[in-house]
Amino acid sequence: MPDPDPSWYVVHNIKEVPSPALLVYPDRIDENIRRMIQIAGGVERLRPHMKTHKLAEVIRMQLALGITKFKCATIAEVEMVAGCGAPDVLLAYQPVGPNILRSVQLARSFPHTKFSAVADDFDTTRALSKAFSLAGIKLNLLLDIDCGMHRTGVSPGPAALELYRLIAGAPGLEAGGLHAYDGHIHNSDLKERMAACDAEFTPVIELQKALEKNGLTVPIIVAGGTPTFPIHARRPNVQCSPGTCVLWDFGYANKLPDLEFLPAALVLTRVISKPANHRLCLDLGHKAIASENPHPRVQFYGLAEANPVVHSEEHLVIETPWAEKFTVGDCLYGVPRHICPTAALHAEAVAVEQGCATERWKITARNRTLTI
Repeated sequence: MPDPDPSWYVVHNIKEVPSPALLVYPDRIDENIRRMIQIAGGVERLRPHMKTHKLAEVIRMQLALGITKFKCATIAEVEMVAGCGAPDVLLAYQPVGPNILRSVQLARSFPHTKFSAVADDFDTTRALSKAFSLAGIKLNLLLDIDCGMHRTGVSPGPAALELYRLIAGAPGLEAGGLHAYDGHIHNSDLKERMAACDAEFTPVIELQKALEKNGLTVPIIVAGGTPTFPIHARRPNVQCSPGTCVLWDFGYANKLPDLEFLPAALVLTRVISKPANHRLCLDLGHKAIASENPHPRVQFYGLAEANPVVHSEEHLVIETPWAEKFTVGDCLYGVPRHICPTAALHAEAVAVEQGCATERWKITARNRTLTI
């Protein structure tokens, strides 16, 4: 969908912003949150993942719009979200090792936040039960289901039923429901994506029915990510967990044309050298933009022809027939291919409002540890 304002990204006081930098646009973030709510049919269905942005300011924006439930991947993320006053936070990552006692400390530190976690292992479930029962508090524990991604989770079958039964009967634990992440499903064609999502989710529903038939309560099912968000939003009694769509990137924009979200975070880079004809060297190395994907890792506004030829820790060299139009020190604005790890590379984001860089937002939860 063409942008009604093709110059929306320009920062008029750009001389005040060192590069490389991550720029965030609060008005666009707000619009993306509103579009999430519209797709979900209301805030009650949403449990957005905050791993994409890791920003307290964005959590407060979501809370202000009525979202009360959140999903996190690290204990530091949970601590930041709970510290913003979120009523309900899910750690969608099985606590192991020292993280078990850190989880107990989280629950103690934020008694007004409903704290949940996931598990897919019998011994880990017993360890969580022991730790929380000794602390005299309850952990809401969801069973993590492998619905085809084969990364974490237990297959929805007899073993899943037995593990859920253990959770339901263990001291210190409450059976919180099911968690089913289908991150492997990202077909460009919506019909194909829907068919794949429905096929992988059917065993989850069958497991829910089997659990309830055995007298076990399944309070909620937390399902999906951004690609399958509009599909799960059509199911009753499923909480949806989109994440990337808050900031968006060109990887998903190209892959998922049915999802109309706005780029709300860009990288700012400057030309730091012109080593040869048709070449520009930019200060956008591996430490400033996610590099796990093949090139192009960034798409630049106003520079359609840009072929990356060298990418190292601090430098990105591109070839372009328009190189002569640039001088050393000129700025480029780029949309990352993958915004989630890109955001985590920066200690702060520069908020751009009405064309001006205004505030610095600390990317607090990029750290593995805050205070707990």
